[in-house]
Amino acid sequence: MLDQEMTKKIADGNGFIAALDQSGGSTPKALKGYGVEEGAWSTEEEMFGLIHAMRTRIITSPVFTGDKVLGAILFERTMDGQAGGKPVPQALIERGVVPFIKIDKGLEDEANGVQLMKPMPELDALLKRAGALGVYGTKERSVVNLANREGIAAIVKQQFEVGQQVLAAGLMPILEPEVNIKSSERAEADQILLEEILKNLDALPGDDKVMLKLSLPARSGLFDPLVDHPRVLRVVALSGGFKRPEACVELAKNRGIIASFSRALLEDLRHQMSDAEFDASLGGAIDEIYTASTAKTPVAA
Repeated sequence: MLDQEMTKKIADGNGFIAALDQSGGSTPKALKGYGVEEGAWSTEEEMFGLIHAMRTRIITSPVFTGDKVLGAILFERTMDGQAGGKPVPQALIERGVVPFIKIDKGLEDEANGVQLMKPMPELDALLKRAGALGVYGTKERSVVNLANREGIAAIVKQQFEVGQQVLAAGLMPILEPEVNIKSSERAEADQILLEEILKNLDALPGDDKVMLKLSLPARSGLFDPLVDHPRVLRVVALSGGFKRPEACVELAKNRGIIASFSRALLEDLRHQMSDAEFDASLGGAIDEIYTASTAKTPVAA
């Protein structure tokens, strides 16, 4: 059963969702961005220890609270770890931040212009464990590279099927069919994605709701029908490779959509910073992303 207080915060709260869910393949890149070079670890365990230390520093920072950060998406190892001597989901909840977990296991090779999610044979067990730790919801990512309707329809179908599995476990799914912002067919892919998502939303059984995590559209306001749809709890946006200033400008043009940024949130943080420098840098990023999520720029029709 979904926690009603968390549901209300995510549905109606002012703020954004922090994406702290870099996994195995993207961890070295995330650490390098944080100022930790690849030679700083010799085993995978040491690598994950370093990224956990970074995430713990973020989560326990005095500026990382539910006043502006509505939720945080965790990697499975982060969910199972500790922050400030407490299980990470509990530490987040005590700060007023709703915990989510990334559940996908990476991407298949491209076919029909898209990359589907790899199979998740242990998903039910993971969902059960996450629920026991107080996690509210999940996130799953697949990628659209070309405006291929067959491929996009397959991606959306898979996203909603996994979403139903998540809902059945009592958690809230964030469906993330990401459109590659570097695609030469980005605008057309956005439009097809919108149409396929609407079809699947209209076919949802009962009174189920889902969340959507989407690339910022090439045409601002395109996803208004998703923001307004009664089966969508909230629409959030990934930065998708935009640097934070550009991502925030684009986000502010899209009514009702809040951020769920990863790199754009963390890009100025360095492990060499003093705590005061770290907190000031993180606080500045949080303020900038919060403003773009809550103060929208009118866009000419």
